[in-house]
Amino acid sequence: MLQALVVGAGPVGLTLAAELARYGIDTRLIDKSQQPTQTSKALVVWARTLELMDRMGCKQAFLDAGLRAHGATLRSGGSVLGHARFDAIASTYNFALMLPQRDTERLLIEHIGSFGIAVERQVELAGFTQAGDTVEATLRHADGREETVSASWLIGCDGAHSTVRHGLDLSFEGEAQGDDWLLADIRVEGDGAPPGDEIATYLHRDGPLVIFPIPGGRARLIADIGKSDPAQPRSDPTLAEVQALADHRAGGGFRVTDPVWLTHFRINERKVSRYSQGRVVLAGDAAHIHSPAGGQGMNTGMQDAINLAWKLAMVARDQAASTLLDSYGPERNAVGEMVLRNAGRLTDIATLSNPVAQAARNLAIRFMLGFHAVQDKMAATMSEVGIAYSDSPLSQGLDAGMRWAPEHDDGLPPGSGTIPLFVLYTDDAESGAALAARFPLLLEPAPRRLPDHDRLILVRPDGYVGFSGSGAAWDDAERYLSSLSADRA
Repeated sequence: MLQALVVGAGPVGLTLAAELARYGIDTRLIDKSQQPTQTSKALVVWARTLELMDRMGCKQAFLDAGLRAHGATLRSGGSVLGHARFDAIASTYNFALMLPQRDTERLLIEHIGSFGIAVERQVELAGFTQAGDTVEATLRHADGREETVSASWLIGCDGAHSTVRHGLDLSFEGEAQGDDWLLADIRVEGDGAPPGDEIATYLHRDGPLVIFPIPGGRARLIADIGKSDPAQPRSDPTLAEVQALADHRAGGGFRVTDPVWLTHFRINERKVSRYSQGRVVLAGDAAHIHSPAGGQGMNTGMQDAINLAWKLAMVARDQAASTLLDSYGPERNAVGEMVLRNAGRLTDIATLSNPVAQAARNLAIRFMLGFHAVQDKMAATMSEVGIAYSDSPLSQGLDAGMRWAPEHDDGLPPGSGTIPLFVLYTDDAESGAALAARFPLLLEPAPRRLPDHDRLILVRPDGYVGFSGSGAAWDDAERYLSSLSADRA
């Protein structure tokens, strides 16, 4: 029987399939589309995602293909309100890696190919049922042929209109933001163009305009253009309209040329209340969609996939009790809630229409972004290095749930092997080896040294602290591992 059927081959489904395959889980990846994404769509790969890609083994290809943006500048009326610097992000990857989604998907497809996995195109999930430990899925192929597949788990990574979510009859609660937005993938030329290594936001009384750099000398321009009648959709914008908008809101000084994608979109903010039901699980846009402000959507979804993969693999390989998977929903639900809330606030602030409120906003931005601490907090939030699972059922002890900073490791980062294992950090190598021998399915056999700290720390395969105690907390650590073990009574 198939262990995992992944529905949807966008960045989230590709990430999940790659991680499951790395851990030796028998996986199929299907997508109803004929080809991968051909447009730029999601543009930013943030620091935390790159750190996790280091564990996946595909980081370098992304770094080679992307453009590094080192900050974001907010302007209004020809003056600079403030600057958020990315060089203070507490990560090796202290930048925003700008990369069109078509290239992200291309690189992930190449990565899953290294595990012998290929996307099965024009294969659609027609329906599914659950019975005990099995999901029976009906797949419909391009020629109309139907196939029944039995799988241990079905994972829906199939986007905002998820067939898997609909099959679970889960409410996708939230609302549309209401305004239309213009999107243009273009070139920006001229002395007044923003620097090619920063994200430029222009706050204007008629609405915001944002320019993102893209590799190859290109740029993405988006702008709020107000409400329209939903019954009469707008026609695609013209290059002349984009130029007029840029002149009006950004003060002129540059030309927009060479368009490859001109369109409109609307912002929806919706989320499910739970991420799984039985052996059917949701990840990415199937579980949460929100404003593109901050560039969090794709990163959050890919991190959903990485969080889920090691847990599902440990359970499927009989390394851990099935209850380990119960932590996926609470952990990622809390993150999805936070990202949706933050992105919504950024959008609301940028789209204020009252002139008095706009003036107060601009004064507040100018004041707040004058402090490095505020800049650093903003960058940490956007880069997602500040995400933690402090309230998770898997977190025990001081600082448990926090990201394990990669600089603590002088070798391979935790979770970079082909078997998902916790890593033990201790100054007592002998006791650490003895603990690892008692839990060989959960722990790396050799403990790692934590210099100058009298602590005992267990780091999860996804690089977050699971257990943290004093250097003598061996009994507590053993109880923690026993609670996860597949052999527990």
